[in-house]
Amino acid sequence: MLTDGFGREVTGVRISLTDRCNFDCVYCHNEGLGDTRGPMAPGDDEMSTDDVVRFLEVVEEFGVEKVKFTGGEPMLRQDLEEIVERTPDSMETSLTTNGTFLPGRAEALAEAGLDRVNVSQDAMDPEAFRELTKSGAYDDVIRGVEAALEAGLAPVKLNMVVFEATAGYVPQMVDHVAENEGLQLQLIEYMPELAGRPEWAIDIQRVHDWLAEKADRVERREMHDRKRYFVDGGMVEIVDPVGNEEFCANCHRVRVTHQGHLKGCLNRNDDLRPMGEMTRAEIREAFREVVANRVPYYGEYLVRDENDEWVVNEEYIGA
Repeated sequence: MLTDGFGREVTGVRISLTDRCNFDCVYCHNEGLGDTRGPMAPGDDEMSTDDVVRFLEVVEEFGVEKVKFTGGEPMLRQDLEEIVERTPDSMETSLTTNGTFLPGRAEALAEAGLDRVNVSQDAMDPEAFRELTKSGAYDDVIRGVEAALEAGLAPVKLNMVVFEATAGYVPQMVDHVAENEGLQLQLIEYMPELAGRPEWAIDIQRVHDWLAEKADRVERREMHDRKRYFVDGGMVEIVDPVGNEEFCANCHRVRVTHQGHLKGCLNRNDDLRPMGEMTRAEIREAFREVVANRVPYYGEYLVRDENDEWVVNEEYIGA
């Protein structure tokens, strides 16, 4: 297993299969690359099925244990089932999706070897959902979650980005997962450094405090130093990376863009590393290099100045 210069083992990879999406969410950052949604037809720059599988087979050599497929909307890839089926058996496989294509495909994905799924759902109200996603597919998402549960992909995590427009729906979402067996809620802190519009951000500590008061118990998850709150039988986890040095110190993932570039940090695009023609030798070389050059974003790449503001550490400018 490869370890970066800060002692962080790389145990997982997150692969964007496409930047295409049938939604147009107002907070989209497309895996840190910016909201680059283009034509809905597959582009020539997307990694092929064989490229994705070859990459996974190579990183398995380095002890990578988990892969999450993302996008864009990864289910726009018609070869998704084949990719999952050909993923090394040693790896846990998961998928982040908006859920609209899960009816009709969830069972096949489960049979192919998918272990679990995250479904983006930012509100229980169809009109609010339409405003946030610019899509009228609320009912499709609900059916998609049901299809995932029926296919045995439980627990299904509902991803909710928490910012000014969605914060008021948090109590309703917490009640929803408590009332529906097999569901969990993942509250994701809005990241203005990626999505822009800093005025939309809220103090995520308020959500922590509210959940702590309601929770029957609280657990700490080692990955990214996350907190899990158990409320009335439901589980709610908060992902709060903004300004969080502990979060970055516990990051064990490398990301792959849909074009086949390695990315050591979600928040950076100055560290993108192409894998050439994606031969096994080129993948190995690029993966080793990216892991060796990984830097915790908060606390190292960004540091506090004398005014307690985050500034770029000059050591990494142009690195």
